[in-house]
Amino acid sequence: MGSQAALSIVIPAYNEEGRLPATLAEIVAFLQRPEMAGRGCELILVDDGSQDGTLALMREQAARLPGVRVVAGARNRGKGAAVAAGVAESSGALVLITDADLSTPIEEYFKLRRRIDQGADVAIGSRGLKGSVIEIPQPVYRVLMGKVFNLIVQVLLLPGLWDTQCGFKLFQGEPAREIFALLRTDGFAFDVEALHRARCSGLAVAEVPVRWRHSAPTKVSALRHSLDMFKDVLKIRLGL
Repeated sequence: MGSQAALSIVIPAYNEEGRLPATLAEIVAFLQRPEMAGRGCELILVDDGSQDGTLALMREQAARLPGVRVVAGARNRGKGAAVAAGVAESSGALVLITDADLSTPIEEYFKLRRRIDQGADVAIGSRGLKGSVIEIPQPVYRVLMGKVFNLIVQVLLLPGLWDTQCGFKLFQGEPAREIFALLRTDGFAFDVEALHRARCSGLAVAEVPVRWRHSAPTKVSALRHSLDMFKDVLKIRLGL
């Protein structure tokens, strides 16, 4: 890792000791591809106060692999807080935020990078656009709840964005660090606040269709977390 990394990859994780080894193997292999090798990439693993062996696993990987760093949360605060902590530690000209289960395959980075190269400040993976490929769908009730949530987000904050919650987003590095330094939303609605802040700052946000597959089990409770997210969206809208 160097102070001028080309790409920082931030992975938040909570109780992910079962899925993280396969994810890290995929990302390491990706970074060794000819088009990525030698570009100065760093991998930032953020433990959100896990109660299993996630943190120990992260530290093992950091000791074994160059360019891997670990950020350890003292307690479970939420995905938004974990992502913000990881972005704060990043140095990359670009910052990729991806889920620990790699629901969006890491190779989809190239699609997002293309939009950044074309002038976007933020490129977000989307399951809601023509051209997206859902390889393993969510249960129907989750799909419906997601659509309702998106409609609320569009009406209140982000018109024209069809999927704010896909966990695969690429930011220009400096704007990312500025946005996440101001983040107030600790939970799963953090994406909405980050994108709202980006738009309010005049940044260009591009939505990009990607491949996606549902990965069970999920940490998102259909009822409890959905209610929390709706409350957070209202707080963002009211500026609280």
